[in-house]
Amino acid sequence: MYEYIIGNIVELKPTYVVIDHHGLAYRIEISLQTFSHLQKLSTDNVQVFLYQIVREDAQLLFGFSTKKEREFFKLLISVSGIGPNTSRTILSATSPEELQNYIQQAKIAELKNIKGIGQKTAERLVVELRDKIGKSSDGEDFFIHSHNTIKDEALSALLMLGFSKNTADKTLDKIIQSGTVISTEELIKQALKLM
Repeated sequence: MYEYIIGNIVELKPTYVVIDHHGLAYRIEISLQTFSHLQKLSTDNVQVFLYQIVREDAQLLFGFSTKKEREFFKLLISVSGIGPNTSRTILSATSPEELQNYIQQAKIAELKNIKGIGQKTAERLVVELRDKIGKSSDGEDFFIHSHNTIKDEALSALLMLGFSKNTADKTLDKIIQSGTVISTEELIKQALKLM
């Protein structure tokens, strides 16, 4: 999995950027938020955070100006019925802070204003993501589960074993919330017993 790329911008469009990294050019799909950010920068030594999606017919790189935007992308694609392009559309229409507010406050009408998001999808976003997004006691935003590397490693292992992402994710969340997990190995073992 790629973490980020640093290179020179060769081409910048509202939906993608081409970055030259030591003579190898990468086409990276981006949101309008990231596009706006990149427009303000010099074209040299630009850093873009990456998320790779591998399908049978393509290997796609999605790029983000901040780690927070990437974390939201990962959360969005974990929701049933929302793929990478819909996630990118959502992140193009709203900032991560606005989206977090919409989900926490269950602002269905605002979510429905985003192109491609209907009533059922907006409700699903709130139901599936509300508990994964929170605020710390000092008011700083954070993601409850998204920075949990033990969970990420366990999820990756379960996906390689052939389990569906949605089922594995929900099972791991249930185990983590019980507070009994101390290692990736133990988390995987407990998940296998429940699946």
